[in-house]
Amino acid sequence: MPELPEVEALAVFLREHAVGSVVGRVDVAALSVLQTADPPITALQGRDITAAARFGKFLAIDCGGLWMLTHLSRAGWLRWIDEPSPTPPKLGKGPLAMRVHLFAPDATTPAFDLTEAGTKKRLAVWVVDDPHHVPGVARLGPDALAVTADEFAARLAGGTSRLKTLLTDQSVLAGIGNAYSDEILHVAQLSPFATAGRLTDEQIGALYDAMRSVLTDAVERSVGQAAARLKGEKRSGLRVHARTGLPCPVCGDTVREGAYAERAFQYCTTCQTGGKILADRRMSRLLK
Repeated sequence: MPELPEVEALAVFLREHAVGSVVGRVDVAALSVLQTADPPITALQGRDITAAARFGKFLAIDCGGLWMLTHLSRAGWLRWIDEPSPTPPKLGKGPLAMRVHLFAPDATTPAFDLTEAGTKKRLAVWVVDDPHHVPGVARLGPDALAVTADEFAARLAGGTSRLKTLLTDQSVLAGIGNAYSDEILHVAQLSPFATAGRLTDEQIGALYDAMRSVLTDAVERSVGQAAARLKGEKRSGLRVHARTGLPCPVCGDTVREGAYAERAFQYCTTCQTGGKILADRRMSRLLK
């Protein structure tokens, strides 16, 4: 799933490549992506793209006061095309969900695609006059790279949530998903199952510093990359996430996998849990 660093990089990419262009034809290949009908998606046509922004994990494009917001969900992505086919795509065929044609200032006619792999179609697009009219944006907590240390500590104080759950709750902190929460907890040397309200001041400080360093480093590595290379750049920088069975880069112990709330996570027993192997709740459900 694209998270804060990748969505930020996509926003920067669109600022450099799409801002200043005029929206041409919009081809919808999957009706399920459209979450709003008024104004219609066709209302974007003929409008100047004046800005690109990020709200948590939402990618936003300002088309002269009318915004197109996209949530890429787990398997969505943005693909830039210098010379798109003039033939409209067939409805419901392949991973393509939407294609937005552009008239660029240099007289070229590029486009960008919104695509989604797999059978679970969750990619979503809204057209609104205010980004905060999108329910998911309205519920966002402070951005993970904008929250202060004091505000971060206040959000953890007295909490009963496990750290894995808290870090990925967009109403608490915006922008962190499954992958970077694993990375942050590994750097902070904290268990995914640790309870937020039981952390010491020192642990809270370590968690905040880890969040800042992991996300900042990922943004710096991602911004400037072509959109097509961002997924590979994300994978290359991960220490524990999606590395089950491989050695921990810090201590050499084997990276393990667990599951909680229908979400798999990876961790190091030596670095994070004092040698304890965390219960895999998928197995627990099978044994009931």
